Amino acid sequence: MEISSNIQTVLHFLALLSLFGIWRKLAKTKKIQVPEPPGSLPFIGHLHLLGVQKPACKILASIADKSGPFFALRLGSKRLLVVSSWEIAKQCLSENDRVFATRARIAAGKHMGYNDAVFALAPYGEYWRDVRKLVTLQLLSHNRLEALKHVRHSEIDLLLKQLYSGDQEKVINLSKLLEEFTFNINLRMLVGKRYCSESFEDENSEAWRYKKAIEEAIFLSGCFVLSDAIPWLEWFDYEGYIGRMKRVGKEADSLIGKWLEEHLMNKNGDNENDFMNIMLSHLQGDAKSMYGHSRDTIIKATTLNLTLTGAGSTSVTLTWAISLLLNNPHVLKTAQEELNTYVGKSKWVQESDIPNLKYLQAIVKETLRLYPPGPVTGIREAMQDCNINGYYIPKGSRLLINIWKLQRDPRVWNNPDEFLPTRFLTTHADIDLKGQNLEFIPFGSGRRGCPAMNYGLHIVHLTVAKLIQGFDLSTVGNEGIDMKEGLGLALPKMNPLQVIIKPRLGLELYQCLN
Repeated sequence: MEISSNIQTVLHFLALLSLFGIWRKLAKTKKIQVPEPPGSLPFIGHLHLLGVQKPACKILASIADKSGPFFALRLGSKRLLVVSSWEIAKQCLSENDRVFATRARIAAGKHMGYNDAVFALAPYGEYWRDVRKLVTLQLLSHNRLEALKHVRHSEIDLLLKQLYSGDQEKVINLSKLLEEFTFNINLRMLVGKRYCSESFEDENSEAWRYKKAIEEAIFLSGCFVLSDAIPWLEWFDYEGYIGRMKRVGKEADSLIGKWLEEHLMNKNGDNENDFMNIMLSHLQGDAKSMYGHSRDTIIKATTLNLTLTGAGSTSVTLTWAISLLLNNPHVLKTAQEELNTYVGKSKWVQESDIPNLKYLQAIVKETLRLYPPGPVTGIREAMQDCNINGYYIPKGSRLLINIWKLQRDPRVWNNPDEFLPTRFLTTHADIDLKGQNLEFIPFGSGRRGCPAMNYGLHIVHLTVAKLIQGFDLSTVGNEGIDMKEGLGLALPKMNPLQVIIKPRLGLELYQCLN
């Protein structure tokens, strides 16, 4: 009798538990979900909408024009939330920053990012915090960038020297030169390496191979991969992206691994201040027991991460800035007049002059507004249930902010598609780019904001200033610059930037370049 009573008690408990589970499921279904645009198909959801040869930010912007600034795409078994208004972005990146602090696992992190050891793609936790702290304090701090400013200064001077050819004007592929220039700054600071222009033409050279691998990695990181939506279909790889990622990951690892071996063998003893040596001095050999990644893997992954953000994105921003100036000659003229006023034509502009060059700063801001180095954020993932804009967001939901679309919001920016630097001297003078004003977040915001922002801005400001101070720039045939965007993580310019340049300063200033 007592046993029967106990069984009845257990059965009642299980029945109540089942009813509670059913109630919770029904309660969740009654919660308001983020709306989805029409066109979802069985099994793949909205995946077919993303398969066109067009930048992701523009595809998502077109959907937002019809579905509003907050919608959800069903991508296979995953649900991706897409935000393109600053008010909703604030709820995600400020009020719920901790909830969305982790990254979704994607193929790029697995195959090119050392199984998510690249800190930009690492999940939220001790490893991500410690590596980001190391990078921020030891590699990208104000003091470290100041100690290594001679690197960027000498590379800028070498670029100017390469451009100078007496009083004659000449046609150059400026985008190519800017790519090589930013790669050399990056590699000198990271691993103590520098390559001549000819090396970037030799397919067997380290310079050509690494630059090619980085370009391919940036392109692949901006692609929608089928297995990111339907993981068990990775073997299918119908787009070929997985195979390409594996090859790129192997090539980059081969080169960075060689440079690491050189550092371990002390072959680069004269480069004690480069980033790789700093990482070696701060990471212990038993790092794997702490983080699940070996010391060498962490160093190689961080080197790759800083090249992707430091070299690739910076050259893209410089190319867009000069392209915009060439298509707006009155802006270029005003910027040169500002340099004449505050610096003159008898000496080169220096970093210490940049704070006085307000119009130049506005040009850089407006370039970053129209062409942010990361047009969409990396995909975040909700670590717990939350509420955004009145909608229920379940744990595991993925989130992407369309920065490109957000920064062209006509409610915030008059004539949002026009290049108007003066807006940052008048109506938007109080907006900075450090991630606090959610209307303007070219480097992201919150815990996952880009730590290399100051590094990139130092290079962009001084390079643009010296280029337009030292040379008159014009287009070939006086035709406008083609502004078509290519594909990839950093929204590169599709076609090379061909420019006619002619020196505008005295001969002695070019002769004194290092």
